[in-house]
Amino acid sequence: MKTRAVGAVPKASADSLIPAQPSAQLQPAEAGNALARLMGKRIKGSTEQYQNGQNAAQQRLDALISPQSSTTLHVEGALELASRAFLPPDEEGYARLRHLDAGLRMIEAAFPQVSTDIEVCRLTCTMLEGAWRSRALTPPREEEQTEEQPTVCACPLCRRLPTPPARTLDDYRWRQSAGRPLTVKTWPYRRELDSVLTGGWSLVRQMNDLERDLGHRQGFEDDILVFHEYKRVIDTIDTTRLTELVEGRLAESFSTNSARALVCGLYAAHKRSADEYWLQQHQAGSVMLPQTNPLSQSTYALLQMLDCLFWHVSPDTELWQEEHLASLLLCRVIDDMADVRADSLTGEISNFWLAEMPTHTKALYAACAIALVKYGCMPEAHPPMWNTWLMTSTVAWLGLTGRHALWFDGITQDLPPAQECPLCDLQPNACAGILTHGTTLTITPRPTAPELSTRTAELSARCRAQYPETWPLFDAELHAFEALHGPWSGNTDTAWEILRRTYIAAVEASGAAPSPARARQVQEDAGAVGCEYFYTLHDPETGREDTTLLAYLFGCAHPHFLWNAMGYRPTGVAGDWLDG
Repeated sequence: MKTRAVGAVPKASADSLIPAQPSAQLQPAEAGNALARLMGKRIKGSTEQYQNGQNAAQQRLDALISPQSSTTLHVEGALELASRAFLPPDEEGYARLRHLDAGLRMIEAAFPQVSTDIEVCRLTCTMLEGAWRSRALTPPREEEQTEEQPTVCACPLCRRLPTPPARTLDDYRWRQSAGRPLTVKTWPYRRELDSVLTGGWSLVRQMNDLERDLGHRQGFEDDILVFHEYKRVIDTIDTTRLTELVEGRLAESFSTNSARALVCGLYAAHKRSADEYWLQQHQAGSVMLPQTNPLSQSTYALLQMLDCLFWHVSPDTELWQEEHLASLLLCRVIDDMADVRADSLTGEISNFWLAEMPTHTKALYAACAIALVKYGCMPEAHPPMWNTWLMTSTVAWLGLTGRHALWFDGITQDLPPAQECPLCDLQPNACAGILTHGTTLTITPRPTAPELSTRTAELSARCRAQYPETWPLFDAELHAFEALHGPWSGNTDTAWEILRRTYIAAVEASGAAPSPARARQVQEDAGAVGCEYFYTLHDPETGREDTTLLAYLFGCAHPHFLWNAMGYRPTGVAGDWLDG
């Protein structure tokens, strides 16, 4: 029988930090404060094991460079900031919350082990309802009508903000989860799992489970299947169906994460319902939704955490570890960076580039994501936590599907110089305190390996022979990568084929005349090469090595295609089926 253990089962609902109550009885401001308190009490500070790993990594990097002057940038802890007070829901919103609460109470009665998860869902959905109504009915202040200009801030990050291209809905027709562009499926005999979303989830599990198998590597029969089942019937979820699932499959073979997946499914249904309601109100002319939304740094982080906590299964022992939560939040940031223009067109409320945060704060969050990608490339990052492959595998997955803007929107003309580049010189950082006490980013000249290892040198030689103009940049990035990672021992043929059609192709396109068609060609071919080579990343000997190199070049190497996906130029809010 397949192992279903997920770590120690949490205590029953009597241990819940905040008494459960129907969402309809809470006001959004109260929900935000209660959620911040719950999260603050649950989060576990960095352990000695984490700190020892970070110290060892820093000592290894310090040995490669002479002492240099540095610049530091502090990111405030999101939960320590005041939450935004929202308007109460309207009658439709209260009805949605009562419907949600009925389902949550049923799950809690059957599975008290997930009472904290259920309370997070209640509070988050109450905040979400308030945020939507506040966005619809509260006129933006004059200074919030337009995005703050980068010239307002002279910090090294804001000076590097990209100029976004204009986009329309037609530019995002490819962005769907229903199969394209991953034509080779992870489980071809299960149509309900026939999506790039599940393929990416599978990749994360493969990476995590190679040494410490928690039974999730092929564990899609329970929590993933349940989540997709809720996703498919999102418009017809009712308590009868929920009762059948609780009393049937899950009661026979209990898994804490299966129960969590039920909660996540209800949250997804509620969020979709609220999104569609307010977009329909906008399209009917009943309200006028502005391009901004009322999410502050604190409310953004809080609203995103439920989206994160159940998407990436982890042992209960590290579910609330601050390094784990930082990884979840910053993976969401990467999603939001890449999706920002699509969301500005479709009215998605959770995207933080549309939030009422200063541009500088958004730049700090994007820099944190890049610093965490670099941290995930270091071998010292992985032993303490099962889920430490989340960021690196996510970045590799985004680049290999062509589903996000890494190549399509991230290609900019006239590459900025790599010398004294603050993004290149961002030091790796676990960003552990991003929710609690804050984190400090350091910018100092990056270390480079004195010489390349055998397989990495072969990649460099192939680039020099085939793409001589791109080779100096590519070779320099390989030296910087091996300083972080150490000698690379991946699959040279696989890595080269992927990189020449993604990273190198994008660099080549950047140096040519501006061409949206060429950018789209690179984006589409990234999906094609992902179809061909996705399964090689599951190889237990070379898969992690290949994934780490791809994550570095897709996520944090110059010319920073991830960073170049930051900007947005919104047009009118409209609705569209952009499933992501």
